[in-house]
Amino acid sequence: MTDDTADTARGRTDLRPPGINADEHSTLLSFLDYLRTCVIAKTEGLSDEDARRPGVASGTSLLWLVRHLTAVELNWFLWAYRGDDVELWDDDAPSPGDETVAESVAAYRAAIARANAVIASAADRIDRPGARSLRPNAEAPSMRWLLVHMIEETGRHAGHADILRERLDGSVGR
Repeated sequence: MTDDTADTARGRTDLRPPGINADEHSTLLSFLDYLRTCVIAKTEGLSDEDARRPGVASGTSLLWLVRHLTAVELNWFLWAYRGDDVELWDDDAPSPGDETVAESVAAYRAAIARANAVIASAADRIDRPGARSLRPNAEAPSMRWLLVHMIEETGRHAGHADILRERLDGSVGR
């Protein structure tokens, strides 16, 4: 039995962070993708009912976290950085009662793909500001700032997802 298999048998999944010694843009994107994968992994094997179940008094559930991160990705990368002429996605909206884990994860993966296309378009000018900011009266952030912010945002919610999943079925790990 490999270490990964042994960990899985103990209810533990542990993804490894990305390698080191890449350029800044690649390093930042690798860490963001790593955290995105960690959040998605927390939904694997859960029923739709369990994924919708709030794990804390505020009502936060794993499905809500995935939906929130989907909206945040779209708002920052498409609306703010690229300047798409679209309505902002509601990043505080409650999860609809009939949404499935598969639908939510698929929407998140689609948002990630769209965001990564925007990120790739700025690979050679990481300090160039985007079109606008989500923050009132703030200048448009650079892609560097945006990647660091999204690492922080996704990392914070990946930690929440760790706790929610452990409370649901005892699974631990990244």
